[in-house]
Amino acid sequence: MRNSKVRWRGALVRVGTVSAVSLWRSLRRLGGVGGPRTSGPHPPHPPAAAPAVDSGAGETPAQRAAWLERTLREYVETLGADHPRSIAARNNLASKYAQIGRREAAVEQFERALADAVAALGEEHSQTDVIRENLALCYEDARRFDEAGAQWEVLLQQRQHRLGATAAETVTARSRLAHAYRRTGRPDAAVAHYERAIEDSTGAPAEELENLRIGLGRAYRSAGRLDDTVQQLRMVLAQRRRRLGARHHDSLVVHHRLARAYREAGRFAEGIEELEAAYRHCLAAAGDPEVRMLAMRVRRDLAGAYRAAGRPRDAAALY
Repeated sequence: MRNSKVRWRGALVRVGTVSAVSLWRSLRRLGGVGGPRTSGPHPPHPPAAAPAVDSGAGETPAQRAAWLERTLREYVETLGADHPRSIAARNNLASKYAQIGRREAAVEQFERALADAVAALGEEHSQTDVIRENLALCYEDARRFDEAGAQWEVLLQQRQHRLGATAAETVTARSRLAHAYRRTGRPDAAVAHYERAIEDSTGAPAEELENLRIGLGRAYRSAGRLDDTVQQLRMVLAQRRRRLGARHHDSLVVHHRLARAYREAGRFAEGIEELEAAYRHCLAAAGDPEVRMLAMRVRRDLAGAYRAAGRPRDAAALY
């Protein structure tokens, strides 16, 4: 994928850059934070993740993290650690830590925020759901897939009960759980959940279905079902060509992956055929710098395929 950022709940799409402002707004919308005022003193500053956090001119990420740390301390001192505003502030601080690469600190704060949310709001409160998802994503970012899977299992069970199996958030939990299962050596369980996620995603946007099928293809590959991997990638490629065109970078990434899948499945002639087609499309779209980089990888694989097929002259002609 062109954008490798992680996706945080209430944050900018595809993680890597986390918007604490959006997180706060999401928590207000989902958890009722900022609704009827409770008794007791209120801190002198605006709620955690006010616009100044990410929009202050000249502020570094570390300075914005320090602002969130001060805000959290003030809320805890005036409202208590289990107040919804304090919980939201801790969640936002954890998100900022994740953004700036302080993974251990992020995990620690998300874990504390989740414990406080469960104790104060309950397991199935919407604010607890948001924080649990952020913790699961943070575990994934730290490559702690066993722990991430445990959180996705809880989220899947709760969302199925509360929202139904076909709700978008339920499907997200199921697909992330499938990913965690694949990464922890449980490919058959991953396959089952990806297949169910696709079944439950009728009417979902094409891009979401494509991503689910790519995940299913990877799970099939982990399970040794290489022809099934090929079939999923063929379906994704056909959809992307209709949606984006054959020479779009995202289509070409899948085309390259399909060619490699053919070779892994022992279908060498078909692999060469797809590599040749992908390389032609790359050359035709070489004005895109990302496509140029991809073209070099496709050319390398095509040359290797020619040499493996006893065609050294064709391989040499590529350079």
